[in-house]
Amino acid sequence: MSVSGPDSLAWWVHDLEPEIVRFGETLAIRWYGVSYLLGFVAVALLLRLYHARERSPLGREEQASALTAIILGVVLGGRLGYMVLYDLADFLRNPLLLIKVWEGGMASHGGFVGCALACAWIARTHGLPFLRVSDICVTLAPPGLFFGRVANFINGELWGKASEVGWAVIFPASAPPGTPTELIVPRHPSQLYEAGLEGIALGFYIQWRFWQGQPKDRPDGYLAGEFLVAYAILRILGEQFREPDAGLIIGMSRGIVYSLCLILAGLGLIWLSGWLARRRRTVAQSPAKS
Repeated sequence: MSVSGPDSLAWWVHDLEPEIVRFGETLAIRWYGVSYLLGFVAVALLLRLYHARERSPLGREEQASALTAIILGVVLGGRLGYMVLYDLADFLRNPLLLIKVWEGGMASHGGFVGCALACAWIARTHGLPFLRVSDICVTLAPPGLFFGRVANFINGELWGKASEVGWAVIFPASAPPGTPTELIVPRHPSQLYEAGLEGIALGFYIQWRFWQGQPKDRPDGYLAGEFLVAYAILRILGEQFREPDAGLIIGMSRGIVYSLCLILAGLGLIWLSGWLARRRRTVAQSPAKS
C-alpha cells in the first residue's frame, strides 16, 4: 500500500508482520529473534574461520564456550542496558520488567558492556590476554548489528524523523491508534540507514583492519578501540535521521550521548594499547641485571 504526498510522491505504508509464524495465543517466532540467531551463527562461523587461518587462539572447544559467553553477554547486557539507559524509572518500579523480553527493548550500548564482560570471562577461563580477546570479539559484532537493525525495520519500530524524501516510509505505529493513514507523517527509514552504517560499512572496515598484517604487529586492544570509535561515529551519524525514542540529555538523543562515551572509551583503549606496547618494548630492550 502507498499514500500519495503533496508533490505526487507515493510513500510506502509499512505493513510488514513482525511475526513469522504464531503458535496459539502467546507463542510465536519473530523476525527479531531470528535476527539474533543469525548474528550468533555469524559469530560461530567467523570464530571457526579465524582459527583455521591462524588469526585466533580459540580452538574448537574454546569457541563453544566463547560463543556461549557472547550470547549471554549480548542478551543480558542488551536487556539490562535498555532498562537502565532508556527505561530506568519503570525498571525501578518493577524490576521484573527485565525478564519480559517479549515486550521488546534491547540496547546496543548495553550489549557492548555485556560483551566486554564476556571477553573478560573468556580471557580468564582460557588464559588469554583480555585485550587480545577483545580485538577478536569486536570483529564479530557487525553482522548482529546489521540483522538487528533490519529486524527493527520489519517490526516498524525505532523509526526516523519526519521527511518527504521519495524513499520515506509511513509507519502506522508512529501515530496514535486509529489515525487515518493519509494523516500519518512519512519518515526516514533510519533503521535501514543504521543497518548500512553499523552493519555493512563498519563490518567491511573492521574486517579489513583485522586481516591487515599480522596480529603480532598490532598492539593488543588497538583494534577494539578503533571499533568503539568507528561505531560511535557511525551511530551518531545515523542518529541525525532517527526520531529520539527516549528523553533527551542536554539537548541530545541518548544514542548520541552514550556514543560520545564510547568514543572516549575507544580513545582510552587505543592509548592504553599503545602505552602497554611501548612499555613491553622498553622492558625487552633494557639490559638484564645480574
